[in-house]
Amino acid sequence: KQPGTEPVVPVVAAVIVGCDGRILMAQRPRGKVYAGYWEYPGRKIEPNETAQAALMRELNEELGITVECAYPWITRYYTYEHASVALHFFRVVRFRGELRAREGQAFRWQNLSAIDVQPILPANGPILAALRLPAEYAITNAHEMGEARFMRALERRLKADLRLVQIREPQMTMESLERFSSAVVEMAHAHGARVLVNENLALAERCAADGIHLKAAQLGAVRERPGLPLVGASCHDEPELRLAAALGADLVVLGPVAPTLTHPGSATMGWSAFEQLAYGYQLPVYALGGMRMVDLETAWTHGAHGIGMQRGAWS
Repeated sequence: KQPGTEPVVPVVAAVIVGCDGRILMAQRPRGKVYAGYWEYPGRKIEPNETAQAALMRELNEELGITVECAYPWITRYYTYEHASVALHFFRVVRFRGELRAREGQAFRWQNLSAIDVQPILPANGPILAALRLPAEYAITNAHEMGEARFMRALERRLKADLRLVQIREPQMTMESLERFSSAVVEMAHAHGARVLVNENLALAERCAADGIHLKAAQLGAVRERPGLPLVGASCHDEPELRLAAALGADLVVLGPVAPTLTHPGSATMGWSAFEQLAYGYQLPVYALGGMRMVDLETAWTHGAHGIGMQRGAWS
């Protein structure tokens, strides 16, 4: 729930990622509000303290570790009975020191596909769905590559690590697109990957896709969230980001960050403008436009969940 006029308490929260991909969850100790509930370690940001500084202080005080590498992620707003909070999440991917429960709290490493701690603090629950989104969002490029060559590349990538694909082939006829989409979905599902169809909800439903990816122009016209498990959206500015959040989208792509062959000569926002828009946003953001895998860490540093790629995904 987005807070209204009531004061909002800024809080930092850490998604600590282990080397095996599991995440750390801690149980709130006795004497605290919601004692016994599980959460991502965090605490109130003090006046004149940055979120990054609060993160480092909190994890040292609460768990006895020193953060070596952490990336800003998403910000979620939630109103409890006792307070409204703005939770500034960071993904902590490297730390030193041995975990210690300095406040007597329990903590457990959790597999994202099999969370077994309950109950989870209400503001933290939706974060699990966002964490399950992979760092790469690949966009099909069959028109340029040719279908046969593209399907071979898709199979190769799926066998490796690709887990999220968007079907976007505006040059295809509807008959060809439906046949192509069904083949992509079948292959992706066989490898445990999810597929979104660009723009066309009816097509997404017919080919049993996992979701739809809305164009920016559709955001103002769609009155309610489409009834599929995943909804993505293309955004270029703050008003479009607000529309995507209000619609209840699961993810957005934001760009173009860098020049692309698809739109030569178009204006780009660069990393500085990208960060200004992504920082404090409540949905996972994929940086789009001229991306390659070598840009992933740069994207994380500027607040992205990951990167969206078309040509870069298949090279």
